[in-house]
Amino acid sequence: MSTVALPGDQTRSRAGGLPRPLRDFLTTEAGSASVLLAATVLALVWANSPLAGSYQALWATELAITVGGAELSLDLRHWVNDGLMVFFFFVIGLEVRRELTMGELTERHRAVLPAVAAVAGLLVPVGVYLAFTAGGPGARGFGAAMATDTAFMLGALALVGPRCPTQLRVFLLTVAVFDDIGAIGVIALFYTEGLDVVALAIALGFLGGVLLLRRLRVWRAPGYLVLGIGLWVAIVTSGVHPSVAGIVLGLLTPAYPPARAAVQRATQVARSFGQSPTPGLARSAKLSMEAAVSGNERLTHLLHPWTSYVVVPIFALANAGIALNGGTLGRALTSPVTIGILVALVLGKLVGVGLVSWAVVRSGVGALPRGVESHQLAGAAAIAGIGFTVSLFIVDLAFAEQPALREEAKVGILVAGLVAAALGWALFRALGRRGSATAGRLPTRLDPPVDLERDHVRGPADAPLTLVEYADFECPFCGRATGVVDELLERFGDELRYVFRHLPLTDVHPNASVAAEAAEAAAARGRFWAMHDRLYAHQDALEPDELLGHAAAIGLDAGAVAEELDQRVHAERVTEDALSAEAGGARGTPTFFVGERRHTGPWDADTLAARLEAERDRLA
Repeated sequence: MSTVALPGDQTRSRAGGLPRPLRDFLTTEAGSASVLLAATVLALVWANSPLAGSYQALWATELAITVGGAELSLDLRHWVNDGLMVFFFFVIGLEVRRELTMGELTERHRAVLPAVAAVAGLLVPVGVYLAFTAGGPGARGFGAAMATDTAFMLGALALVGPRCPTQLRVFLLTVAVFDDIGAIGVIALFYTEGLDVVALAIALGFLGGVLLLRRLRVWRAPGYLVLGIGLWVAIVTSGVHPSVAGIVLGLLTPAYPPARAAVQRATQVARSFGQSPTPGLARSAKLSMEAAVSGNERLTHLLHPWTSYVVVPIFALANAGIALNGGTLGRALTSPVTIGILVALVLGKLVGVGLVSWAVVRSGVGALPRGVESHQLAGAAAIAGIGFTVSLFIVDLAFAEQPALREEAKVGILVAGLVAAALGWALFRALGRRGSATAGRLPTRLDPPVDLERDHVRGPADAPLTLVEYADFECPFCGRATGVVDELLERFGDELRYVFRHLPLTDVHPNASVAAEAAEAAAARGRFWAMHDRLYAHQDALEPDELLGHAAAIGLDAGAVAEELDQRVHAERVTEDALSAEAGGARGTPTFFVGERRHTGPWDADTLAARLEAERDRLA
């Protein structure tokens, strides 16, 4: 167990690092898209096969729970939609709370663009849909035109591959968070009928119980489980859709980064258990480790794979089975509901998320994520038009008593998903050619120039030749480059000074950011190069506790270094280097600058030596 909270897990390097919970979320959602697609195809095949009767009969099967004289009876489809899907909305609530507490939404300047994009991505599609359906019975289904399906969206982005940078995925996930908040609000406000005030009061009582347990700092699951079940039953009875119970419970689950003191306590108890494995110490170790990680992250880790790979696919199986006979397709071709949803999701999202975001960036109110180009935003905005899970969910609520409109809406949702995915892929591919030309025009000048008061310099400070490297302590290529640099310093002697700057790529190297901060902690004590050399000699040992061991090995006070890492004293210094890398056109590690010009091509000793010699001739 690490003795220092890992900064890279909770904050983002400006070079593109992601916190570990977010990386896990992205991976799970993208991977579940294939399972969700398989369930959708199975539902369609089943509903249009000779066994179609069994499909309808299965989901119409009544299941009842009776306790004394009270009974709750729902058909199987509603047990899925109103029961299992509560876990889906609970996970959404957990993600929203985490983003609000320690994610993208904690930094206002980062939240401006996705917030505006999300609001426009909700309102524009609704406006488009109502333009087709206003005044008719289909207008009630406007909520189906709002939602973006996160799993299918990330799955489609995975097919795009390297044309879609990681930060664009993060941007779209942030948009999806706002999107989900809007969809839940619409469900609560517009798809709730016949409120039972007594049942609603009972639900508020259960909710008060949850708040009381939080205030008493009781974090054990059984109490919350009992209160959660009671809240769900009361909400179902009240007439409010139970998805609201899931989202509210998720929002109430606290999220916080691991505190160093809590991690240390867990480590000490675990060591005690290792020395004396008694049942009491085993329980203490378990509880202390759970306390070190927020309930939000523990529940997300537990439930998110289940909702992504089980709950949502079952929902798709139960709701995507549309009988695509001549009558349904014939009505859909001219139905304002089908056409409205199709146009709203495909063009409405493209305009709302894409065009409005572009306008916000042009106005200077917001800024694109680092490394994201405007043409990539267009492709991503098109893919945001894949509305599936929540759209189907809302259709089931909006047209519960109008099966014909429900089927027409589902056709529109399915076709819109296919068209949006194809359009997004085409935009990435077509506009990507222009993006490649833009990439060739990346900045090439070192920005800012070498500052002897700030930069880490090896060799004579007044040497005529300068070699600057942007590097990552966990990058294996940077490890190899240290030998190249040593050879060049020996070859050029007093003519060359070498400058090291940080570019931690924490999306692929999770310990790079904290290692860079550890090096800066050593620099504050005049030991940067000793730490630099040791970190590259031990690239497989860069966990936070191992970094403290390296600090002690070069004669530093490990406790003082740990305190600075925990408080992120040197994070700004590392961020400044990463921003300067981007200003100079550096997009990966290692990146070298010869003099003030970025080097492109091989970085072996002979190639760099030739560049340095050319620079010497130029200066002569």
